[in-house]
Amino acid sequence: MKRYLYFVTFVAALGGLMFGFETAVINGAIHYVADYFQLSEFMKGFVVATALAGCVAGALLIGKPGDKYGRRYMLKIMAALFLFSMVGTGLATNVWVFIFARFIGGIAVGGASVLTPTYISEVAPPKIRGRLVATSQLAIVTGILLAFFSDYMIDSVLNGSWRWMFLAGVFPSAIFWVLLFFITRSPRWLIKIGRDVEARTVIARVNTDENVDELMVSIKDSLKEEKANKGVKLFKKPYFRLVLIGIAVGMFNQFAGINIIMYYSTDIFREAGFSGESALFQSVLIGVTNLMFTIIAMTIIDRFGRKFLLYVGSIGMSVFLGLFSWAFITDNKSGFILLALLIGYIAFFAFSQGAVIWVILSEMFPNSVRARGMAIGSFSHWFFNFGITLLFPLVSAKIGVGFVFVFFTVATALSLLFYKYGLIETKGKSLEEIEKLVLKKYK
Repeated sequence: MKRYLYFVTFVAALGGLMFGFETAVINGAIHYVADYFQLSEFMKGFVVATALAGCVAGALLIGKPGDKYGRRYMLKIMAALFLFSMVGTGLATNVWVFIFARFIGGIAVGGASVLTPTYISEVAPPKIRGRLVATSQLAIVTGILLAFFSDYMIDSVLNGSWRWMFLAGVFPSAIFWVLLFFITRSPRWLIKIGRDVEARTVIARVNTDENVDELMVSIKDSLKEEKANKGVKLFKKPYFRLVLIGIAVGMFNQFAGINIIMYYSTDIFREAGFSGESALFQSVLIGVTNLMFTIIAMTIIDRFGRKFLLYVGSIGMSVFLGLFSWAFITDNKSGFILLALLIGYIAFFAFSQGAVIWVILSEMFPNSVRARGMAIGSFSHWFFNFGITLLFPLVSAKIGVGFVFVFFTVATALSLLFYKYGLIETKGKSLEEIEKLVLKKYK
């Protein structure tokens, strides 16, 4: 039944919602946290980036447990870590307790960033897989908007009570954990451990328009190849080139500067002259734009393909990033110029990279190395995210925000060449068909 497929996708995607909330809630809180704990510019960047260090660890280490215990079981663990993090940061009595709680939350984000799209890609029918995997991105941007909006409302009502900004995440964390007990395991994982009858039931339940027997045979064939290639080395042909591409996908995603906006937009607006409450409201508008254009991308990703969206997005983002750099360098920051430029940039990002990146990472690696390959791609994403986030307060204080965004502009323009020559189009193909295509191209 499609109804159950959508329910399963919704529950798994809540991992993305907590991903978004956990990473974005610091945006509105960091100004008050820095004042409360008397943080230097370096410690301010460190506090924000600590969660990202956890993301690196979570993304890198989740592959093997995900294969051994299953995606659903490990998502339950991630949900519990989200809950711990929200409580820990909200009740922290000193900065190191706060940092530790954010690191634990980062582990949950990193793990969920791998597990959620992988689980959905293994459950979803090929014809709508891109749309359903992109649901995880929709959940991420919904979580970001939820964090921005709750920060704004709490600041308006409680006048900067940053503890409640974090404690607001307790409820969705708990809901995510409870609902995970009502979804099925991945059919591919079930077949892998010999539970064919249960896997057949799951496939029949979620793949309403597909031939169950054909899918069972296809999955078993890919698993036989996986077993034959159990000792395969990711850093040897034909997989090494895929590893490099996965790293590049994560790198270019972060070199677009998206998470600087997600973590520091309120501070950027403060620097531009907006009051604290007004700066938080501008971030809410950015979150709304992010959500709207992610929905638009989801409706067309399986029609126009992944690469088309990336081409359009790279061009649009480069233009708006360049104009944003110009506005800061020339001190042309009056009125709502910065807000308009950032909204334009976010619209193109959400329409392209935002909706596509996790779909690509969940599809591009062959079954035999998917979990490890996905972990490497996600590791790259969080590694570069950590570095940029840690350095931004220091570098922008020395050379100015405008020149930092010049770097993002150039990197985004260059990413267009990578997407054209480095990626293959995967729309409408089963994971097994993609595997054959990828191994043929990169052998």
